[in-house]
Amino acid sequence: MKFPHPPSADADAPQAQRGPSKSQVKRDMLALQQLGAQLIALPAHVVRQCSLPEDLRDAVLQAQRITAHGARKRQMLYVGKLLRSADADAVRAVIAAARQDDRASVARMHALERWRDALLADDAAQTEFLDKYPGCDAQQLRQLVRGARAETGTGKPPRLTRQLFQFVKAAMAAPATPNPFADHDPLPRF
Repeated sequence: MKFPHPPSADADAPQAQRGPSKSQVKRDMLALQQLGAQLIALPAHVVRQCSLPEDLRDAVLQAQRITAHGARKRQMLYVGKLLRSADADAVRAVIAAARQDDRASVARMHALERWRDALLADDAAQTEFLDKYPGCDAQQLRQLVRGARAETGTGKPPRLTRQLFQFVKAAMAAPATPNPFADHDPLPRF
């Protein structure tokens, strides 16, 4: 025959006085370890530039250099432990900003590739590009496009296509020069 356990004094206390359950503490620690893994996955230059506590930044950079599985796992657990005392919201903001920067750089790269492909495909794209970026050298653009089109069928390395890509990149990165005729009508009205 089993005897029932007497009710404990803690059973009558509200949850707020007892603190979080062991399961909740474990879920919180696992969430911090996952946050640490996301932090470790960031590029090293981003981790160096972000505003993290020095010991956390050093631990993350150390974890990025470790290649042995067991040692890397221990270091990730250590990063999770350090995250308990750090501001998790600030770390999440750092990760979100890094991902946003990645998305923006990928979008810029795709825009550059689209312009290069359009310039190689159609002569009207040259006029559109020169209208959009009036500060670039039109003659150099036409020479690069003509040369890149000529080298596509020869089987040579795409040297001029790469130069065209770099030209488009430089033109898009340069500050826009205002068109002096944009605000004025081409013909005066009487």
